[in-house]
Amino acid sequence: QVQLVQSGGGLVQAGDSLTLSCEDSGRTFSNYAMSWFRRAPGKEREWIAGIDWSGGSTFYARSVKGRFTISRDNAKNTIYLQMNSLKPEDTAVYYCNRGGPAGYWGQGTQVTVSS
Repeated sequence: QVQLVQSGGGLVQAGDSLTLSCEDSGRTFSNYAMSWFRRAPGKEREWIAGIDWSGGSTFYARSVKGRFTISRDNAKNTIYLQMNSLKPEDTAVYYCNRGGPAGYWGQGTQVTVSS
């Protein structure tokens, strides 16, 4: 059974930085692309970043491009989301994902950005 365990998050001020982590318990982590999603209060879940199996290709939603960086360490079965220049509108519950909407999800991590 694959489990994605997230860490990081919290309350920060606008302009601050924060890093989220997501560790995959599966043995085939390095075979899979991974993603980060978020759900802001009263809004639909939003895909924000993706990374291929090797880490060689990354993809971002327009809302975070240039501020967020997704990366992975296959030796640690972990992906990261480095978030810089945080804005109040980045306030959301953040989720890591493997395999798309029908795949595996982390437990979610609250990120709150105060103005």
